[in-house]
Amino acid sequence: MRTGRTKALHFDIHGRVRIRVDANAPSATQLQSMLACFATDTEGPADIIVDSQPEPMPEAGLLEHELAYTETSVRFQHDRVQIVREPEQWRIHGAGELLTSVVPVLDAAMVGQGAAMFHAATMAYNGHAIALPAAGGTGKTSTAAKLMRREGWSFMGDDWAFLAEDGTQLGYAKPMFIKPHHRAIYPHLFEGVRKPLVPSGLSQTVGRLTTLVHPYVIRYPRVADFSRKWSPEHRMVDASSAFPGREVTTSAPLAVAVYIERFEGSRSRIVERTKDWMVDRMIGNFHIEMAGFSQRVVTSLAATSVISWREHFAAKGVVLSKALDGRPCYLLQVPSAYSADQASDDIVRFLEEMLPSVLDEQS
Repeated sequence: MRTGRTKALHFDIHGRVRIRVDANAPSATQLQSMLACFATDTEGPADIIVDSQPEPMPEAGLLEHELAYTETSVRFQHDRVQIVREPEQWRIHGAGELLTSVVPVLDAAMVGQGAAMFHAATMAYNGHAIALPAAGGTGKTSTAAKLMRREGWSFMGDDWAFLAEDGTQLGYAKPMFIKPHHRAIYPHLFEGVRKPLVPSGLSQTVGRLTTLVHPYVIRYPRVADFSRKWSPEHRMVDASSAFPGREVTTSAPLAVAVYIERFEGSRSRIVERTKDWMVDRMIGNFHIEMAGFSQRVVTSLAATSVISWREHFAAKGVVLSKALDGRPCYLLQVPSAYSADQASDDIVRFLEEMLPSVLDEQS
């Protein structure tokens, strides 16, 4: 392990995992933006280190032309990224955009500290946390806006969050991605002179194009950062801009988990599910909603035995199972034909009908 120190950015993820990013690394600007809610001036031992200086890998094995690896490290040849895992620390090196490498490593590091990362809209209601795991495009961002107009609700995040094994939901209020179809729900974000967005009808087409070029863009972090900020597909805003004057909750005890999905039915419906069903859905949904390179990171670390695929997912399952123990779990299905506005109306209605009885049972 190298001991040289440079000017660094520090992030503390709920007191469980600390990240140190070399401020001179090409990816520093992007990580500073995406991890801003965890920024700290306090220095301390880092669980994850991010910089641009690779480490030697003598006598590395090769997996075709894609990977070089040792017992503790993997180098992605074409993507200019190296990940090193030691018992007490992860190190990520690369000249490219590194958020897609940090996310799966952060998940693994948090699992080691008794908390699991998942993909969801997360809210708090009168001090109780609500988890709404769902795929992208389901209506999470629209639902958050409508709930925040009601008394007793506060924001925790609309994309990623963590569940601790003691049942505490830990928020992640990273920048939100506001798209053209959100205009009616977040009208204040479209007032005045703003970055132009494509018409709603072209949003999906531009989104597919963005997905296609993403694997190439991330090799050049400044291009990736520019693309993320200036893409006509979306606008990045922080929670304070999206919900001016409203509270952001960082942690709260989980009351209920509601998995939301689109389906080919004509009317929304809700059914209760088991804890084990919800654990499987949370793990699978998080994995599939990661960027393509993030998925490759997990697969490659497992394929080269730097991590054990079996042990990694088993450990995450144990954390989520403990977190969900004794808490109701539901599947809420919303017609695929509904717009984000219509879908979020139904989601809010079901939550308002359900929560009084759920909270009464837990009081």
